[in-house]
Amino acid sequence: MDDLDRIDLKMLRLLQNNGRLANAELAEKVGVSAATCHRRTQRLFEEGFVRAVRAMVAPGKVGKGALVMVGVVLDRSTPESFAAFEQAAAKLKFVLDCHLVAGDFDYFLKIRVAGMEDFNHIHGEQLIRLPGVRQTRTFFVMKEVVDNAPLDF
Repeated sequence: MDDLDRIDLKMLRLLQNNGRLANAELAEKVGVSAATCHRRTQRLFEEGFVRAVRAMVAPGKVGKGALVMVGVVLDRSTPESFAAFEQAAAKLKFVLDCHLVAGDFDYFLKIRVAGMEDFNHIHGEQLIRLPGVRQTRTFFVMKEVVDNAPLDF
């Protein structure tokens, strides 16, 4: 954050809330020229402050209305078993997020599916067959109160 000034931070906040802002509009909102804004935006991408810009698709509109959180416990806690699990989990298209966590589980997976039947198939055919999986615990989300909120900085 030391490399960012107040203009950079304002640009990041604005882009985080609306990635479709045109350069000219962003420049006007932060009070710099379009050329300066473009250079700054490019730098924010190049230095990794902005990883990507993408559309937020409504899950229910594309048949993925059920959100499922899955806690995973591995049979061993070794760098090799973690690496094998992570590599396999990263290949699964239905896994939105995979986080190594401290506590009762080794990993938490965020998964979107059509419904219970879809999840049951995925669980039986793919999740429990991931390398090193000893146990899973499934949490069906009943209501999404906050999902993918903008970062507060």
